[in-house]
Amino acid sequence: MRARADILRFAAVWIASLLSGVGSSLTGFVLGVWVYQVTGSPTQFALVMLCGLLPGILIGPFAGIVVDRFDRRRVLIVTDCLAALPTLAIVFLIQGDRLAVWHLYLASAITAACGTFHATTYQAMTPLLIPKRHLGRANGLMQITWATQIAAPVLAGTLLVAVGTAGVLVVDLATFAVAVLTLLLVRLPAAVLRPAGTAGAPDLRTDLVVGWRYLRRRPQLLGLVFVQTGFNFVFATAGVLVQPLILSFATADVLGVLMLAGGAGMFCGSLLMGVWGGPKGRVRGMAVLMAAGGVALFLHTLRPSPLLVGVAAAAFLFTLPVVGGCAQAVMQTKIEREVLGRVLGTAHSLGTAATPVAYLLAAPVAEFVTGPLLMPGGGLAGSFGPLIGVGEGRGIAFVLLLDAVLLAALAAITAFTPGLRRLETTLPDAVPDDAPDDAPAPVPAP
Repeated sequence: MRARADILRFAAVWIASLLSGVGSSLTGFVLGVWVYQVTGSPTQFALVMLCGLLPGILIGPFAGIVVDRFDRRRVLIVTDCLAALPTLAIVFLIQGDRLAVWHLYLASAITAACGTFHATTYQAMTPLLIPKRHLGRANGLMQITWATQIAAPVLAGTLLVAVGTAGVLVVDLATFAVAVLTLLLVRLPAAVLRPAGTAGAPDLRTDLVVGWRYLRRRPQLLGLVFVQTGFNFVFATAGVLVQPLILSFATADVLGVLMLAGGAGMFCGSLLMGVWGGPKGRVRGMAVLMAAGGVALFLHTLRPSPLLVGVAAAAFLFTLPVVGGCAQAVMQTKIEREVLGRVLGTAHSLGTAATPVAYLLAAPVAEFVTGPLLMPGGGLAGSFGPLIGVGEGRGIAFVLLLDAVLLAALAAITAFTPGLRRLETTLPDAVPDDAPDDAPAPVPAP
Protein backbone atom coordinates (compact mmCIF):
# COMPACT_ATOMS: atom_id res chain seq x y z
CA MET A 1 0.00 0.00 0.00
CA ARG A 2 2.82 2.41 0.86
CA ALA A 3 4.51 1.79 -2.51
CA ARG A 4 1.22 2.30 -4.36
CA ALA A 5 0.56 5.56 -2.50
CA ASP A 6 4.05 6.83 -3.35
CA ILE A 7 3.53 6.01 -7.03
CA LEU A 8 0.22 7.91 -7.00
CA ARG A 9 1.99 10.87 -5.38
CA PHE A 10 4.66 10.74 -8.08
CA ALA A 11 1.96 10.61 -10.77
CA ALA A 12 0.26 13.73 -9.40
CA VAL A 13 3.53 15.66 -9.18
CA TRP A 14 4.54 14.45 -12.66
CA ILE A 15 1.28 15.62 -14.26
CA ALA A 16 1.66 19.04 -12.63
CA SER A 17 5.26 19.24 -13.86
CA LEU A 18 4.15 18.23 -17.36
CA LEU A 19 1.53 20.97 -17.52
CA SER A 20 3.99 23.57 -16.23
CA GLY A 21 6.62 22.45 -18.76
CA VAL A 22 4.17 22.72 -21.64
CA GLY A 23 3.16 26.20 -20.51
CA SER A 24 6.78 27.30 -20.33
CA SER A 25 7.50 25.91 -23.80
CA LEU A 26 4.54 27.84 -25.23
CA THR A 27 5.92 31.03 -23.70
CA GLY A 28 9.40 30.32 -25.01
CA PHE A 29 8.10 29.86 -28.54
CA VAL A 30 5.92 32.97 -28.73
CA LEU A 31 8.60 35.18 -27.18
CA GLY A 32 11.14 33.82 -29.65
CA VAL A 33 8.75 34.73 -32.46
CA TRP A 34 8.38 38.21 -30.94
CA VAL A 35 12.16 38.74 -30.77
CA TYR A 36 12.65 37.73 -34.39
CA GLN A 37 9.71 39.82 -35.60
CA VAL A 38 10.92 42.92 -33.75
CA THR A 39 14.65 42.68 -34.43
CA GLY A 40 14.95 40.42 -37.50
CA SER A 41 18.21 39.24 -35.92
CA PRO A 42 19.13 35.56 -35.46
CA THR A 43 21.91 36.74 -33.13
CA GLN A 44 19.40 38.41 -30.79
CA PHE A 45 17.38 35.20 -30.80
CA ALA A 46 20.49 33.15 -30.02
CA LEU A 47 21.38 35.48 -27.14
CA VAL A 48 17.96 34.89 -25.59
CA MET A 49 18.63 31.14 -25.88
CA LEU A 50 22.02 31.52 -24.21
CA CYS A 51 20.51 33.59 -21.40
CA GLY A 52 18.13 30.69 -20.88
CA LEU A 53 21.00 28.22 -20.67
CA LEU A 54 24.06 29.66 -18.93
CA PRO A 55 22.44 30.42 -15.52
CA GLY A 56 21.34 26.81 -15.25
CA ILE A 57 24.90 25.60 -15.82
CA LEU A 58 26.43 27.99 -13.30
CA ILE A 59 23.84 27.47 -10.58
CA GLY A 60 23.73 23.66 -10.61
CA PRO A 61 25.93 23.06 -7.52
CA PHE A 62 24.04 25.74 -5.54
CA ALA A 63 20.74 24.10 -6.52
CA GLY A 64 22.04 20.79 -5.22
CA ILE A 65 22.88 22.32 -1.84
CA VAL A 66 19.40 23.83 -1.50
CA VAL A 67 17.73 20.56 -2.54
CA ASP A 68 19.67 18.57 0.08
CA ARG A 69 19.42 21.13 2.88
CA PHE A 70 15.87 22.51 2.70
CA ASP A 71 12.30 21.27 2.45
CA ARG A 72 11.91 20.18 -1.17
CA ARG A 73 8.22 21.04 -1.41
CA ARG A 74 9.06 24.62 -0.43
CA VAL A 75 11.93 24.69 -2.93
CA LEU A 76 9.54 23.67 -5.72
CA ILE A 77 6.84 26.13 -4.70
CA VAL A 78 9.25 29.05 -4.27
CA THR A 79 11.03 28.42 -7.58
CA ASP A 80 7.71 27.98 -9.42
CA CYS A 81 6.51 31.30 -8.02
CA LEU A 82 9.79 33.03 -8.87
CA ALA A 83 9.67 31.63 -12.40
CA ALA A 84 6.13 32.96 -12.81
CA LEU A 85 7.10 36.52 -11.87
CA PRO A 86 9.02 37.35 -15.10
CA THR A 87 6.15 35.94 -17.15
CA LEU A 88 3.67 38.11 -15.25
CA ALA A 89 5.93 41.14 -15.71
CA ILE A 90 6.13 40.53 -19.46
CA VAL A 91 2.31 40.40 -19.67
CA PHE A 92 2.11 43.89 -18.14
CA LEU A 93 4.95 45.15 -20.36
CA ILE A 94 3.15 43.88 -23.46
CA GLN A 95 -0.11 45.49 -22.37
CA GLY A 96 1.73 48.77 -21.86
CA ASP A 97 3.64 48.39 -25.16
CA ARG A 98 6.93 48.72 -23.26
CA LEU A 99 8.48 45.28 -23.81
CA ALA A 100 12.14 45.37 -24.93
CA VAL A 101 14.49 42.56 -25.89
CA TRP A 102 16.66 43.05 -22.81
CA HIS A 103 13.62 42.25 -20.68
CA LEU A 104 13.61 38.81 -22.26
CA TYR A 105 17.31 38.32 -21.53
CA LEU A 106 16.59 38.89 -17.85
CA ALA A 107 13.41 36.82 -17.86
CA SER A 108 15.15 33.90 -19.59
CA ALA A 109 17.98 33.96 -17.06
CA ILE A 110 15.63 33.94 -14.05
CA THR A 111 13.47 31.20 -15.54
CA ALA A 112 16.52 29.08 -16.35
CA ALA A 113 17.89 29.40 -12.82
CA CYS A 114 14.53 28.40 -11.35
CA GLY A 115 14.28 25.53 -13.82
CA THR A 116 17.59 24.12 -12.58
CA PHE A 117 16.33 24.11 -8.99
CA HIS A 118 13.10 22.56 -10.22
CA ALA A 119 14.72 19.76 -12.23
CA THR A 120 17.30 18.90 -9.54
CA THR A 121 14.56 18.70 -6.91
CA TYR A 122 12.42 16.36 -8.99
CA GLN A 123 15.40 14.14 -9.80
CA ALA A 124 16.33 13.90 -6.13
CA MET A 125 12.73 13.14 -5.06
CA THR A 126 12.05 10.48 -7.68
CA PRO A 127 14.14 7.62 -6.18
CA LEU A 128 12.50 8.30 -2.81
CA LEU A 129 9.00 7.89 -4.25
CA ILE A 130 9.59 5.18 -6.84
CA PRO A 131 11.01 1.67 -6.19
CA LYS A 132 14.43 1.17 -7.74
CA ARG A 133 13.15 -1.29 -10.33
CA HIS A 134 10.79 1.38 -11.70
CA LEU A 135 13.24 4.28 -11.90
CA GLY A 136 13.74 3.85 -15.65
CA ARG A 137 9.99 4.12 -16.18
CA ALA A 138 9.72 7.18 -13.94
CA ASN A 139 12.55 8.98 -15.72
CA GLY A 140 11.01 8.12 -19.08
CA LEU A 141 7.74 9.70 -18.02
CA MET A 142 9.55 12.81 -16.74
CA GLN A 143 11.10 13.26 -20.19
CA ILE A 144 7.70 13.37 -21.88
CA THR A 145 7.83 17.03 -20.86
CA TRP A 146 10.75 17.58 -23.24
CA ALA A 147 8.90 15.80 -26.04
CA THR A 148 5.86 18.01 -25.65
CA GLN A 149 8.11 21.08 -25.69
CA ILE A 150 9.51 20.14 -29.10
CA ALA A 151 5.99 19.78 -30.49
CA ALA A 152 4.71 22.90 -28.66
CA PRO A 153 5.12 25.29 -31.64
CA VAL A 154 2.11 23.66 -33.31
CA LEU A 155 -0.16 24.45 -30.34
CA ALA A 156 1.59 27.77 -29.68
CA GLY A 157 1.00 28.94 -33.22
CA THR A 158 -2.72 28.23 -32.91
CA LEU A 159 -2.95 29.98 -29.55
CA LEU A 160 -0.93 32.93 -30.83
CA VAL A 161 -3.51 33.54 -33.54
CA ALA A 162 -6.45 33.00 -31.18
CA VAL A 163 -5.43 34.90 -28.02
CA GLY A 164 -2.23 36.77 -28.89
CA THR A 165 1.13 36.80 -27.13
CA ALA A 166 -0.26 38.03 -23.80
CA GLY A 167 -2.95 35.35 -23.87
CA VAL A 168 -0.37 32.59 -24.31
CA LEU A 169 1.56 33.96 -21.34
CA VAL A 170 -1.62 33.88 -19.24
CA VAL A 171 -2.00 30.19 -20.15
CA ASP A 172 1.56 29.66 -18.92
CA LEU A 173 0.72 31.41 -15.63
CA ALA A 174 -2.30 29.14 -15.23
CA THR A 175 -0.08 26.06 -15.56
CA PHE A 176 2.24 27.49 -12.87
CA ALA A 177 -0.79 27.88 -10.60
CA VAL A 178 -1.86 24.27 -11.19
CA ALA A 179 1.64 23.03 -10.38
CA VAL A 180 1.83 25.01 -7.13
CA LEU A 181 -1.67 23.94 -6.08
CA THR A 182 -0.80 20.30 -6.69
CA LEU A 183 2.34 20.57 -4.56
CA LEU A 184 0.30 22.14 -1.76
CA LEU A 185 -2.33 19.38 -1.85
CA VAL A 186 -0.23 16.25 -2.33
CA ARG A 187 1.00 14.78 0.95
CA LEU A 188 4.66 13.79 0.63
CA PRO A 189 6.58 11.72 3.22
CA ALA A 190 9.06 13.59 5.41
CA ALA A 191 11.96 11.49 4.08
CA VAL A 192 11.14 12.65 0.55
CA LEU A 193 11.01 16.30 1.52
CA ARG A 194 14.28 16.30 3.45
CA PRO A 195 16.52 13.21 3.59
CA ALA A 196 18.14 12.04 6.80
CA GLY A 197 21.79 12.91 7.27
CA THR A 198 21.58 16.55 6.15
CA ALA A 199 20.46 18.15 9.39
CA GLY A 200 23.88 19.55 10.31
CA ALA A 201 24.79 23.18 9.87
CA PRO A 202 25.47 23.89 6.18
CA ASP A 203 28.94 24.95 5.12
CA LEU A 204 28.70 26.60 1.70
CA ARG A 205 32.34 26.09 0.76
CA THR A 206 32.25 22.40 1.69
CA ASP A 207 28.82 21.77 0.20
CA LEU A 208 29.81 23.30 -3.14
CA VAL A 209 32.53 20.70 -3.68
CA VAL A 210 30.70 17.68 -2.21
CA GLY A 211 29.28 16.71 -5.59
CA TRP A 212 32.61 17.04 -7.42
CA ARG A 213 34.51 15.12 -4.74
CA TYR A 214 31.88 12.38 -4.74
CA LEU A 215 32.12 11.95 -8.51
CA ARG A 216 35.92 12.15 -8.58
CA ARG A 217 36.15 9.33 -6.02
CA ARG A 218 33.87 7.26 -8.25
CA PRO A 219 35.46 7.57 -11.71
CA GLN A 220 32.82 5.29 -13.22
CA LEU A 221 30.09 7.79 -12.37
CA LEU A 222 32.25 10.71 -13.47
CA GLY A 223 32.80 8.93 -16.76
CA LEU A 224 29.03 8.54 -17.15
CA VAL A 225 28.59 12.28 -16.55
CA PHE A 226 31.18 13.06 -19.23
CA VAL A 227 29.35 10.73 -21.62
CA GLN A 228 26.24 12.81 -20.96
CA THR A 229 28.29 15.96 -21.63
CA GLY A 230 29.32 14.59 -25.01
CA PHE A 231 25.79 13.46 -25.79
CA ASN A 232 24.41 16.89 -24.92
CA PHE A 233 27.01 18.51 -27.20
CA VAL A 234 25.91 16.28 -30.08
CA PHE A 235 22.24 16.94 -29.41
CA ALA A 236 22.77 20.72 -29.13
CA THR A 237 24.73 20.78 -32.39
CA ALA A 238 21.95 18.91 -34.17
CA GLY A 239 19.30 21.07 -32.52
CA VAL A 240 20.81 24.35 -33.66
CA LEU A 241 21.45 23.15 -37.25
CA VAL A 242 18.53 20.95 -38.23
CA GLN A 243 16.07 23.80 -38.77
CA PRO A 244 18.43 25.75 -41.09
CA LEU A 245 19.14 22.46 -42.88
CA ILE A 246 15.42 21.90 -43.55
CA LEU A 247 14.85 25.52 -44.57
CA SER A 248 17.66 25.20 -47.13
CA PHE A 249 15.43 22.94 -49.24
CA ALA A 250 11.87 23.28 -47.84
CA THR A 251 9.31 25.87 -46.75
CA ALA A 252 8.44 26.98 -43.22
CA ASP A 253 5.24 24.91 -43.38
CA VAL A 254 7.28 21.78 -44.07
CA LEU A 255 9.59 22.73 -41.19
CA GLY A 256 6.60 22.79 -38.83
CA VAL A 257 5.49 19.33 -39.96
CA LEU A 258 8.99 17.90 -39.55
CA MET A 259 9.33 19.43 -36.08
CA LEU A 260 6.07 17.75 -35.14
CA ALA A 261 7.44 14.45 -36.49
CA GLY A 262 10.58 14.86 -34.38
CA GLY A 263 8.51 15.66 -31.30
CA ALA A 264 6.38 12.56 -31.97
CA GLY A 265 9.53 10.43 -32.10
CA MET A 266 10.71 11.80 -28.79
CA PHE A 267 7.26 11.32 -27.27
CA CYS A 268 7.26 7.67 -28.37
CA GLY A 269 10.72 7.16 -26.86
CA SER A 270 9.58 8.70 -23.57
CA LEU A 271 6.42 6.61 -23.58
CA LEU A 272 8.44 3.46 -24.27
CA MET A 273 10.70 4.22 -21.30
CA GLY A 274 7.61 4.88 -19.17
CA VAL A 275 6.14 1.47 -20.02
CA TRP A 276 9.31 -0.61 -20.42
CA GLY A 277 11.74 1.01 -18.01
CA GLY A 278 14.74 0.52 -20.29
CA PRO A 279 17.12 -2.40 -20.75
CA LYS A 280 18.38 -4.42 -17.80
CA GLY A 281 21.93 -3.33 -18.63
CA ARG A 282 21.33 0.40 -18.75
CA VAL A 283 24.84 1.50 -19.72
CA ARG A 284 24.97 -1.07 -22.50
CA GLY A 285 21.53 0.11 -23.63
CA MET A 286 22.80 3.69 -23.72
CA ALA A 287 25.65 2.63 -26.03
CA VAL A 288 23.29 0.81 -28.41
CA LEU A 289 20.83 3.70 -28.57
CA MET A 290 23.63 6.25 -29.10
CA ALA A 291 24.91 4.17 -32.01
CA ALA A 292 21.39 4.08 -33.46
CA GLY A 293 21.15 7.85 -32.96
CA GLY A 294 24.41 8.26 -34.88
CA VAL A 295 22.92 6.35 -37.81
CA ALA A 296 19.80 8.54 -37.69
CA LEU A 297 21.94 11.71 -37.70
CA PHE A 298 23.89 10.39 -40.67
CA LEU A 299 20.62 9.88 -42.59
CA HIS A 300 19.88 13.61 -42.20
CA THR A 301 22.86 14.37 -44.41
CA LEU A 302 22.40 12.08 -47.42
CA ARG A 303 20.08 14.20 -49.53
CA PRO A 304 17.72 17.20 -49.17
CA SER A 305 14.53 15.15 -48.78
CA PRO A 306 11.75 16.17 -46.37
CA LEU A 307 10.60 12.55 -46.06
CA LEU A 308 14.10 11.26 -45.27
CA VAL A 309 14.82 14.02 -42.76
CA GLY A 310 11.39 13.58 -41.13
CA VAL A 311 11.96 9.87 -40.57
CA ALA A 312 15.57 10.43 -39.44
CA ALA A 313 14.58 13.22 -37.01
CA ALA A 314 11.89 11.04 -35.43
CA ALA A 315 14.37 8.16 -35.09
CA PHE A 316 17.11 10.37 -33.61
CA LEU A 317 14.82 12.02 -31.07
CA PHE A 318 13.34 8.63 -30.17
CA THR A 319 16.74 7.66 -28.74
CA LEU A 320 17.11 10.78 -26.57
CA PRO A 321 14.72 9.90 -23.70
CA VAL A 322 15.97 6.32 -23.59
CA VAL A 323 19.61 7.41 -23.28
CA GLY A 324 18.76 10.16 -20.78
CA GLY A 325 16.38 7.99 -18.77
CA CYS A 326 18.91 5.17 -18.46
CA ALA A 327 21.70 7.54 -17.38
CA GLN A 328 19.48 9.25 -14.81
CA ALA A 329 18.30 5.92 -13.37
CA VAL A 330 21.91 4.76 -12.94
CA MET A 331 22.84 7.97 -11.12
CA GLN A 332 19.79 7.79 -8.85
CA THR A 333 20.52 4.15 -8.04
CA LYS A 334 24.21 4.58 -7.24
CA ILE A 335 24.21 7.86 -5.27
CA GLU A 336 23.34 7.93 -1.55
CA ARG A 337 20.18 9.82 -0.70
CA GLU A 338 21.70 12.39 1.63
CA VAL A 339 24.05 13.75 -1.07
CA LEU A 340 21.83 13.08 -4.07
CA GLY A 341 20.86 16.71 -4.66
CA ARG A 342 24.42 18.03 -4.48
CA VAL A 343 25.81 15.32 -6.75
CA LEU A 344 22.99 15.69 -9.28
CA GLY A 345 23.43 19.49 -9.24
CA THR A 346 27.12 19.12 -10.04
CA ALA A 347 26.37 16.48 -12.67
CA HIS A 348 23.85 18.84 -14.27
CA SER A 349 26.43 21.61 -14.56
CA LEU A 350 29.06 19.28 -16.00
CA GLY A 351 26.60 17.55 -18.31
CA THR A 352 25.28 20.76 -19.87
CA ALA A 353 28.56 22.70 -19.96
CA ALA A 354 29.22 21.78 -23.59
CA THR A 355 25.79 22.89 -24.83
CA PRO A 356 26.58 26.63 -25.15
CA VAL A 357 29.85 25.68 -26.88
CA ALA A 358 27.80 23.80 -29.47
CA TYR A 359 25.46 26.76 -29.89
CA LEU A 360 28.36 29.15 -30.44
CA LEU A 361 30.42 26.92 -32.76
CA ALA A 362 28.04 24.88 -34.90
CA ALA A 363 26.32 27.60 -36.93
CA PRO A 364 29.44 29.72 -37.67
CA VAL A 365 31.42 26.63 -38.73
CA ALA A 366 28.59 25.51 -41.02
CA GLU A 367 28.13 28.99 -42.49
CA PHE A 368 31.69 30.22 -42.90
CA VAL A 369 33.85 27.08 -43.10
CA THR A 370 32.10 23.99 -44.40
CA GLY A 371 29.46 25.94 -46.35
CA PRO A 372 31.92 27.44 -48.87
CA LEU A 373 33.87 24.16 -49.03
CA LEU A 374 30.75 22.32 -50.24
CA MET A 375 29.64 24.82 -52.85
CA PRO A 376 30.32 23.85 -56.48
CA GLY A 377 34.09 23.93 -56.96
CA GLY A 378 34.74 24.05 -53.18
CA GLY A 379 37.50 22.15 -51.45
CA LEU A 380 35.25 19.32 -50.24
CA ALA A 381 32.97 19.17 -53.28
CA GLY A 382 34.99 16.42 -54.93
CA SER A 383 35.46 14.23 -51.85
CA PHE A 384 32.23 14.54 -49.84
CA GLY A 385 30.03 16.01 -52.56
CA PRO A 386 29.16 12.60 -54.06
CA LEU A 387 27.99 11.45 -50.60
CA ILE A 388 26.01 14.43 -49.28
CA GLY A 389 25.75 16.72 -52.30
CA VAL A 390 26.93 20.26 -52.99
CA GLY A 391 25.20 23.61 -52.86
CA GLU A 392 23.06 25.47 -50.34
CA GLY A 393 22.72 23.75 -46.99
CA ARG A 394 25.32 21.08 -47.69
CA GLY A 395 27.83 22.72 -45.36
CA ILE A 396 25.26 22.24 -42.58
CA ALA A 397 24.86 18.62 -43.66
CA PHE A 398 28.63 18.11 -43.38
CA VAL A 399 28.70 19.40 -39.79
CA LEU A 400 25.83 17.03 -38.98
CA LEU A 401 27.86 14.24 -40.57
CA LEU A 402 30.73 15.04 -38.20
CA ASP A 403 28.19 15.14 -35.38
CA ALA A 404 27.01 11.63 -36.32
CA VAL A 405 30.61 10.34 -36.27
CA LEU A 406 31.14 11.92 -32.85
CA LEU A 407 28.00 10.22 -31.51
CA ALA A 408 29.13 6.85 -32.89
CA ALA A 409 32.52 7.34 -31.22
CA LEU A 410 30.79 8.19 -27.96
CA ALA A 411 28.75 4.99 -28.22
CA ALA A 412 31.94 2.99 -28.74
CA ILE A 413 33.61 4.63 -25.74
CA THR A 414 30.59 3.82 -23.58
CA ALA A 415 30.46 0.22 -24.76
CA PHE A 416 34.15 -0.64 -24.57
CA THR A 417 35.58 1.42 -21.68
CA PRO A 418 35.85 -1.14 -18.83
CA GLY A 419 34.86 1.26 -16.04
CA LEU A 420 31.71 2.34 -17.86
CA ARG A 421 30.81 -1.09 -19.19
CA ARG A 422 30.98 -2.64 -15.70
CA LEU A 423 29.64 0.35 -13.75
CA GLU A 424 26.37 -1.31 -12.77
CA THR A 425 28.09 -4.41 -11.34
CA THR A 426 31.27 -2.98 -9.81
CA LEU A 427 29.73 0.06 -8.07
CA PRO A 428 27.28 -0.98 -5.32
CA ASP A 429 23.78 0.42 -5.25
CA ALA A 430 23.15 3.14 -2.67
CA VAL A 431 20.07 1.34 -1.30
CA PRO A 432 19.51 -2.42 -1.69
CA ASP A 433 16.37 -3.76 -3.37
CA ASP A 434 14.95 -5.17 -0.18
CA ALA A 435 15.47 -2.08 1.99
CA PRO A 436 12.29 -0.90 3.73
CA ASP A 437 11.02 2.57 2.86
CA ASP A 438 12.26 4.06 6.11
CA ALA A 439 15.63 2.33 6.18
CA PRO A 440 18.58 4.70 6.48
CA ALA A 441 20.72 5.03 3.39
CA PRO A 442 24.35 3.91 3.58
CA VAL A 443 26.72 6.63 4.70
CA PRO A 444 28.74 7.86 1.68
CA ALA A 445 32.50 7.92 1.65
CA PRO A 446 33.88 11.31 2.70
